[in-house]
Amino acid sequence: MRFSRERPFVIVGAGKMGGAMLAGWLSRGIDAASLLVVDPNPSDDLKAFLAQHGIVHAPVVPAGTRAALVLIAVKPQIMGSVLPGLAPAVAPDTLVLSVAAGTPVRAFEAAFGPVPVIRAMPNTPAMVGRGVTALFPTPAVSDPDRAMVAELLSAVGSVEWLTSEDQIDLVTAVSGSGPAYVFLMAECLAEAGRKAGLPADLAARLAEATVSGAGELLFRSDDTPAVLRQNVTSPNGTTAAALSVLMAPDGLQPLMDAAVSAAAQRARELAG
Repeated sequence: MRFSRERPFVIVGAGKMGGAMLAGWLSRGIDAASLLVVDPNPSDDLKAFLAQHGIVHAPVVPAGTRAALVLIAVKPQIMGSVLPGLAPAVAPDTLVLSVAAGTPVRAFEAAFGPVPVIRAMPNTPAMVGRGVTALFPTPAVSDPDRAMVAELLSAVGSVEWLTSEDQIDLVTAVSGSGPAYVFLMAECLAEAGRKAGLPADLAARLAEATVSGAGELLFRSDDTPAVLRQNVTSPNGTTAAALSVLMAPDGLQPLMDAAVSAAAQRARELAG
């Protein structure tokens, strides 16, 4: 699918996630003249970014717009008020791509008719090109559309295809919300260091560098997390002593199980 002024790529909501994707696409050479950003309350930074790249911005979809692709990146709480205003721009062959948690395919089909829809669940590391996006396509999505969306989203990280819409809630709980779990780990590690006697600022620097460095090592290595863990665990050493706590029956795994379960349940509640 080719985007043009006549059949633009319409981006509805350009907050942190939409903005990160937009930056990634521009870096890949997408034609700025084929883009239309719809956002009633853009930040000053976004307005400056759009002006810098010559991207058209509008508070609502301009009359007569016939989109080739509509990316919906608004909060699920306002989805019901946003979709009716987009309907005139959605033609039968318009591809609808949603990155909103908790809004099922049926909501878009109710608003736009039997158009091709792809639900996507990205995560915030997309802001630095290291995200992962899970995708669920409806049967109406063609193979060329699948390839086009995979290429677009690979600009901000890796892509995984799902076989059922139900998996979206689980993906939300694992990778969508997952960065917050990792950030919390860095917070907790820093606080533990402070309580053990380190200056707070030093403990924070050590924890942040350790978590980000371990993530980079995991990304670059061909080894599994279990192997990497074993590689730094000497028998009867300091790491083994710490892991005996974290890997105890009441340690990290049951907490993570409960956290993922709670997030998945909330995602289902948002979907109604």
